[in-house]
Amino acid sequence: MLYLTLRHYEYVCAVARHGSLSAAADAVHVSQPALSAALSRVEEHLGHALFLRRRGTALALTPQGRRFAEQAQTLLDRATQLENPKGGAAAQELVLVCFSDLAPFLLAPALKALRQALPEVKVSHRTCGFAPLISALSQGEADLAITYDLGLDAAFSRAELDRIAPHALVPPDHALARQRGVSLAELSEHPLVMSQEGLSVQHMLGLFKAHGLVPRIAHRADSLELLRSFAANGEGVGISYSLPPGGRSYDGKPLCEVPVTDAAAHEPVILAAHAEMPEVSPAATAHEILRTVLSARRSDLAQTDHNID
Repeated sequence: MLYLTLRHYEYVCAVARHGSLSAAADAVHVSQPALSAALSRVEEHLGHALFLRRRGTALALTPQGRRFAEQAQTLLDRATQLENPKGGAAAQELVLVCFSDLAPFLLAPALKALRQALPEVKVSHRTCGFAPLISALSQGEADLAITYDLGLDAAFSRAELDRIAPHALVPPDHALARQRGVSLAELSEHPLVMSQEGLSVQHMLGLFKAHGLVPRIAHRADSLELLRSFAANGEGVGISYSLPPGGRSYDGKPLCEVPVTDAAAHEPVILAAHAEMPEVSPAATAHEILRTVLSARRSDLAQTDHNID
C-alpha cells in the first residue's frame, strides 16, 4: 500500500504552483516522467483526480485538488519550521503567558521589547491564573511565562527577575497604619482579607503555619480590586504583593501599605521556560531579551509590587 510522503506533497504543490509538469519537474529536481508517475500514484491513492489534464493547456487543479494542495503546503511549511526553527519558511511564532496580577506591570513592556527585537516572530500572549498558566506551559501551549515561583516543577527553568515583599493594606485610622513594618505574628491577631486563588491561599497559609501561627480569615476575595476595597472599608487587613499607584482602593477610599518584615514572605518574580528549550529558537532568544529588559525594571517592581492572586 502506498503511503504519502512529504516528497509526494512537494510534487503536488510544485505542479499546482507552476501549472506544468516540465516547470514543476525542474523546480523539484526530478525528471518529468518520474513526476508524472508520482502524481498518478498520489491520485490513485486518494481515489480522485487532483488536476485536469487537457492537451495543449496548462494543468488545472480540480476543487478537491485545490483543497489538497492548500493543506499540503501548510504541512510542508510546518515541516520546514520543525526542521529549522530559526530560519524556516513558515512564520515563527512565540506564545508568552503572564500571571494576571503581574500583567498590568510587566506584559506590555515585555511585548514591546520582543516585537522590537524580533520583528520576524509572531508574538501572542495570554494572561491567566496559576493553574491555567502551569497547564499552558506543561501542555506546550506556551513558550515562556512571567509568574511567581509557585506550582512549577523541575521540568521548567527559572530566571529570577526580582524578589518582593507582601504588604498589609489598611485604612489610615487603623492601628497598623502608623507602623513602618508588620510581622506575620502581628497580622495573625487581626481578621485578614486574602485572595481566593488556590495556590495563593496555600502560599499565604503556609507562611503562617511555618511560624506556628493560625490566621483569622475574614474574606477571600476573588480579585485584587475586591481585596483592596474590603481592606479600605475596614472589613479586614488585606495582604497583597501588588501595590497599584495612587494609594486608594478602586472605590476611592485611602489605603495605607505596610510592608511585611518576615524575610520568608518575600517572593521571587520569575521568567519560566521549558528546561529542554532548544538553544537556537525564537523562545531562547526571547528568554534572553526578557531577562535583560524585565530585570532592568527591578526598581519599578519594588515601588509598585504585585499581588499573588
